[in-house]
Amino acid sequence: MTTTVAVIGLGAMGLPMATRLAQKFDVRGFDIAAERLSLAAEQGVTAAASGAEAVAGADAVLVAVRTPQQLTDLLFGENGLAAHLQPGAVVLLTSTVGTSGIAETAARLAEHDVQLVDAPLSGGPARAGEGDLLIVVGAEPTALEKARPVLEQLASTLSIVGDKPGDGQALKTVNQLLCGVHIAAAAEALALADALGLDRAKTLEALTAGAANSFMLGHRGPRALQAYDEGGAEVLSRLDIFVQDLGIVGDAARAHPLSTPVAAAAEQLFLLGEAQGLGALDDSAVIRVVAPELRSA
Repeated sequence: MTTTVAVIGLGAMGLPMATRLAQKFDVRGFDIAAERLSLAAEQGVTAAASGAEAVAGADAVLVAVRTPQQLTDLLFGENGLAAHLQPGAVVLLTSTVGTSGIAETAARLAEHDVQLVDAPLSGGPARAGEGDLLIVVGAEPTALEKARPVLEQLASTLSIVGDKPGDGQALKTVNQLLCGVHIAAAAEALALADALGLDRAKTLEALTAGAANSFMLGHRGPRALQAYDEGGAEVLSRLDIFVQDLGIVGDAARAHPLSTPVAAAAEQLFLLGEAQGLGALDDSAVIRVVAPELRSA
């Protein structure tokens, strides 16, 4: 039975996940930023002085990294966490890093009698705090059984897509292809509507009521128009995340090989946005790449 959970990294996603988990489990958190540790402590999370202290004796350990190399460094590098993990524990990889190196990481953890649960997630910080995430999972059945209570506390939609680590990353790669393309397409459509002199609110209302609708159009459409306000839309998902994720899509397609020209075109829009200094803005700000300005309302 999972009772103690460690969360390594208390950033935009880590803190609300730790807070949500603390409603049910004994949660220890670690972050290099003292202010994040203080915020976590206010939410019932035990602040650890180090990653090693956080994971010692934990049944499940949540980690989020940007690249496979960062995962390797975190677990097996100097002061790596693997040496401090409790035998029989599970490590939940919650970020999107692609399939490269996942099997090797699982094998190295197995040497410590620890299993890897490949569980990339979607939903943003607000939904993380509400337990309303989409999580896709690739894991051996025994590892899944151990991790399931944690996953179910965080997810409203839990999709088990395979029985080995890497399967979750594979499906998340497919998911991000569609999400990136849909955001870029929504930006182009709204920019064209504006150029044609259409009322923005009425355009969105009409599009989301018909066959052209998508989750991304309905969710990112209003936010794309806020991209022109001072400060832009509240950042729920940074634009540069899709630079990374669509890069993972391209790498996966080339490895097989498979042509993905629509995803490649969307990737270029996000790359242009990053080059124009929009990387830290909400991903809906990609509309500013195709339409630097909108008409006066």
